[in-house]
Amino acid sequence: MKRFPFRAQLSAMLFLVFSSFSLSSFGQTINLLDKDLSQWEMYQSYRYPNNYNGSQPVDESGELLPSIGYNKNVANVFSVNIENGDPVLRISGEIYGCLFTKNEFENYHLTLKVKWGVQKFEPRLDKLKDSGLLYHSQGECGVDYWRSWMLSQEFQIMEGHMGDYWGIANSAIDVRAFLPEGMMNTVADVSQEFLPIGPGSGRDGFCLRSANYESAPGDWTTIELICFGDKSIHLVNGHVVMVLQNSRLVKDGESSPLTKGKIQLQSEAAEVFFKNIQLESISEIPATYSVYFK
Repeated sequence: MKRFPFRAQLSAMLFLVFSSFSLSSFGQTINLLDKDLSQWEMYQSYRYPNNYNGSQPVDESGELLPSIGYNKNVANVFSVNIENGDPVLRISGEIYGCLFTKNEFENYHLTLKVKWGVQKFEPRLDKLKDSGLLYHSQGECGVDYWRSWMLSQEFQIMEGHMGDYWGIANSAIDVRAFLPEGMMNTVADVSQEFLPIGPGSGRDGFCLRSANYESAPGDWTTIELICFGDKSIHLVNGHVVMVLQNSRLVKDGESSPLTKGKIQLQSEAAEVFFKNIQLESISEIPATYSVYFK
């Protein structure tokens, strides 16, 4: 076998690496799901009772319980089956936690299909099935109320609430939405001005999607997330349900841009299935949607 000098080998390796990044910046579509979950890592925190109050769980003697941690997959919460030749991800929801991508992403159009299973666990036995797509994820898992996720922006995946917004930890964003009043929630609407939501805004980090476009029970729902710079758009079955900009994190009263990061899929006490998880890099907001930011 012919051997190349070390410098030549190194140059070839660097060429391949930079070629890969170059390709990803010119509209390459990445398939994020395979049977081995090769592009994902995982985190598990706890099984939560109905009376969970945000405190770290303790054992019978009152000692703090550590989280399960990274890449252990207790109870096979995360699994992949091949159906009609395509990988389908099942998240049982039995233990709170997430899958998260090994790589960070920015400036992309993400598309996936989601469908509910039948199982639910405490503390959601008498509540709606719940999960979530978390984007611009930064730092360690476990910084939120449920001690399960990274700081991020959330595209809510929940029965009747596909496309809601949640700020995870100290993230904030502006949403085209109606002003809340009293006990009413902030509600997204593309006709409205951008409204700051989250730390420093005086409003909770939550906004309802503009309308319900979820598929019928048992059918797949297509959700799309478009991110470019500090802007994002939530789509459900082809309908824009939320328009957002000025994505940021707030620390000690100071804001800084939050425009890239890992992608998380939540395990949140309900069985859920995902397939066709594809990410396409973009160089601008598609013309169809750029009008929402004018």
